[in-house]
Amino acid sequence: MKRKVQYIDKNIVDVSKRSTASTKAVRDFRTRLTMVGSTDNAYDLDMLRAFAQSQSAAAFAFPLLVILITAVTSPLLDWNLGFDWTIWLGWAAFAITAHASLSVISKRFLTKEAEHKDVPTWRNRFFLVQILIAVAWVSFALLPCSNCGGIEFAILQFSAILVLAAASSMTGYALGRWSLITTAPAILALSGRLASTYQTPQLIMAGILLGSIAFFYFINVRFRQSHIELLNHTTEKETLIVELETEKAFSEEARKRAEDANLAKSRFLATMSHELRTPLNAILGFSEMMRDEVLGPIDNKSYHEYVQDIHNSGSHLLKLINEILDISRIEAGKHELNEEKLSLVEVVEAARNMIEVKAKQKNVQLVTHYDQKLSTIWVDERATRQIALNLMSNALKFTPGGGTITLKVGWTSKGGQYISIKDTGPGIPEDEIPIVLSSFGQGSIAIQDAEQGTGLGLTIVQALLHLHQGRFDLKSKLREGTEVFAYFPKERVTVDEKSRDKQAMLNPNTL
Repeated sequence: MKRKVQYIDKNIVDVSKRSTASTKAVRDFRTRLTMVGSTDNAYDLDMLRAFAQSQSAAAFAFPLLVILITAVTSPLLDWNLGFDWTIWLGWAAFAITAHASLSVISKRFLTKEAEHKDVPTWRNRFFLVQILIAVAWVSFALLPCSNCGGIEFAILQFSAILVLAAASSMTGYALGRWSLITTAPAILALSGRLASTYQTPQLIMAGILLGSIAFFYFINVRFRQSHIELLNHTTEKETLIVELETEKAFSEEARKRAEDANLAKSRFLATMSHELRTPLNAILGFSEMMRDEVLGPIDNKSYHEYVQDIHNSGSHLLKLINEILDISRIEAGKHELNEEKLSLVEVVEAARNMIEVKAKQKNVQLVTHYDQKLSTIWVDERATRQIALNLMSNALKFTPGGGTITLKVGWTSKGGQYISIKDTGPGIPEDEIPIVLSSFGQGSIAIQDAEQGTGLGLTIVQALLHLHQGRFDLKSKLREGTEVFAYFPKERVTVDEKSRDKQAMLNPNTL
């Protein structure tokens, strides 16, 4: 028993640990959502992670753009003099190094398990590299080209800066307006250089470049807001999931406690029922000897009545204990059926004989309607007799003197067999039927009755029928009486199909 308790305690500790972890996760999520300051600040770490992921994914895109620009510009360079192409190759190397540095830092950030307190440090590192990239593209906007006369080189720079701005907008939106630090200086430098020519095409390009700053700023802000909303929804979803896990953990703990309590209850009832029945049998035996005056007459009439009361009370108490023991055994799964071929009519008739004397004393008439062509069925004799006896005892208990109890045994429409017991008692209010069918449930009429029981009679009937794959049904009308049905399925009937189907057509009862 001690080992069982230790096992239970270990389970409870494990569930408690999971509950504590889940509760901490919920608290962290809610803290994130309710941080002082703007919603943006609550997601700074997530936004930096999104920025680093974008830069890692585009690790080869920007160096490829630099190589492409150099390749397109190379026909315009004076390779003989060596001045132009040396500067251009130096710029290309510088720009590729700057973009590669951003990719390296991004990958390093992703491999680290950074916390919210580390955000300022990593943000400063990203800004320093972005400034380095900005210097590289400002240099591109100011690069000389001695053989690049006309508008061709201006178009090349204009196109390259616009492509850079668009690519930076897609990969750097997580930083919002701060992502413009990469492209805005280069746009301003190239716009100033183009405007300084005072030529219409260059002035138009300069205007477009300046307008693109506002455009890409708007795009960055909108993308960032959309990403924050997505994070918001994701966090709320994760919060709900964690809360569900928490509730599941608590529910699992409650279920384990309920199972352990139910097991302890069943063991207690079984033990106590056994311990109580032993002295009760002695009390009943001695009280019966005294009542029958086996060892000599009892001259005092009052003593004789007291002995009879002792015997009646002991018998009633023994019956209650037996009912509790039966239901506890069934609930614990310890009740096994000892099946054999029996006649349902014979079992019901035997139960009727057991209550016949009491019915005559109460002036209640027992009427029987048995189908004599019923075949045998596979059932547990003791359980089936208990089903019939419990139902008859209930009917007799609530049927007033001069009333009638009708017993029926016959075929169901699906080839099974049934027991029907109908009384002319006060009936059961419709809203009390679920209470009467539950364990320890008693209706208002039963509470008023002088001969109260445990309220387990119908529960035991339902449990025993369930073990037989059968079904129990109760129909009642107030002030008209109650009728109960115990159905046994077709599979338990030992009869040929033609005979069974022919008899089933004659009976409206169903299973």
